[in-house]
Amino acid sequence: MKAVKEFCRFASSYSHYSIIQRQAAEYLASWIREPDLGNVIDLGCGDGEIFRQIKCRGFRFETFFAVDLAESMLALHPQEARVKALLGDFNDRDFLESLTELSPQTLLSSSALQWSRDLDMTLHSLSHMGCRSYFSIFTDGTFSTLHRLAGVDSPIRSFEETKALLEAYYRIRRLERVHYRLHFETTREMFRYIKRSGVSGGEARLNYREARGLMECYPLDYLEFELLFAALEPKRSFSRS
Repeated sequence: MKAVKEFCRFASSYSHYSIIQRQAAEYLASWIREPDLGNVIDLGCGDGEIFRQIKCRGFRFETFFAVDLAESMLALHPQEARVKALLGDFNDRDFLESLTELSPQTLLSSSALQWSRDLDMTLHSLSHMGCRSYFSIFTDGTFSTLHRLAGVDSPIRSFEETKALLEAYYRIRRLERVHYRLHFETTREMFRYIKRSGVSGGEARLNYREARGLMECYPLDYLEFELLFAALEPKRSFSRS
């Protein structure tokens, strides 16, 4: 999973390059209306921005399960008595099914599920938890000008495809497409951000000469980001046999 390699490699400096991810987590947390979240699972927790948002907004919870595939990211997550760090992969069906045993009442995932290799399988498994869910997911409007100039397709799904997959397993309580722009003083800083933020998923899609040429002709002083935000309820309740 190339995205994880990117996050792991730059884990020590990740917080300096996760500006959009922090904004996404803050906005996603603002959607939550239930004061008591019960047992919470944060899937693809990164360095714990969702947890920080939950704490600063005063939400009550029983246990907060911080789940990530990267040990180096879990090491950055805030550690408290009611926080349990879990190493796991949302591409692993058995692992996802095992999360049901944690009796979650709230499932959160911010800026992570776009890297699911089989989002249909992942969402099908997550919906079997039977709990309210809040997701933010990067979609292919991210880096749209950059991809167009480079002549490459986005490595992530479109807004429409992601929405359709969510609708297959969830009742949509609220859904929104949000665009962000992140400005830079130089294109060199911009491309350094792409490499170190993890937003690119670790995709080395251009060689050095191609990347340098793109830096020289890139017409904007900002990068574009597109995210789908969703507040969801599973279409039906499930129980483990």
